Amino acid sequence: MERKTTKEKTLYLVELAILLALVLLLQTFGSGIKIGPTSFSLVLIPIALGGMLLGPAAGAFLGFAFGVITLIAGINGTDYFTQILFQDHPVLTTLTCLVKGTAAGLGAGLIYKLVARKNRLAAAFAGAAAAPVLNTGIFILFGLLMSDTLSSNFVPNGQTVVYFLIIGCAGINFVVEFLVNLLVSPALNQVIEIIRRGVK
Repeated sequence: MERKTTKEKTLYLVELAILLALVLLLQTFGSGIKIGPTSFSLVLIPIALGGMLLGPAAGAFLGFAFGVITLIAGINGTDYFTQILFQDHPVLTTLTCLVKGTAAGLGAGLIYKLVARKNRLAAAFAGAAAAPVLNTGIFILFGLLMSDTLSSNFVPNGQTVVYFLIIGCAGINFVVEFLVNLLVSPALNQVIEIIRRGVK
C-alpha cells in the first residue's frame, strides 16, 4: 500500500512539473500573440488541465504561476499594457495578475470535481470553460477599478472603458480562448486519463 502511495505522489509531482513547464513556456513565448492590446492566452489550457486532473489546489498553483509571469513581464516592460497599469496602480495590477490566474485554475478544478460526480465528460467541458470565463471576468472587474489609466492611455475617443474592456480587450481574445479551451482541454484530459489507467 505504501509503495502505491509513493508512486501516486511521484506521478502527481511529475504531472504538475510538466504542466508548470507548459505554463512557463506558453506564457513566456505565447504572450507575443496579441489580439488588440492584450495577449491571447493558450496558457489557460495547462492551467485548466491541472485543475481537472490534479485537483483545485494544483490548478490554483498553476494559475498563480501564470499570474507571476504576467506581472514580471509588466514590471520589466515586456508586456506594455500591464506595465502602464502597474505604473499607476501597482497594487491593483498585482492583484489582477495573481487573482485572475489563480481563480481560473481553482475554478476549473472545483467545477470539474463537482460535475464529475454525475458525468466526467460534461465535467471536462465545464472545467475547461470555467478557466477563460473566470480569467476574463476578473480581468474586466479589476480593469474597471483602473479606468482612469485605461482612459488616458488605451481607450480610443468615443469609446467607454466598459466597451473597451469587454469588446476591445476581452472580445475576440475571450471567444478564441474559450473555444480553444473548450476543444483542447477535454480532449487532452481524456487522453491523459487513458494513459494514467495504463500506468496504474
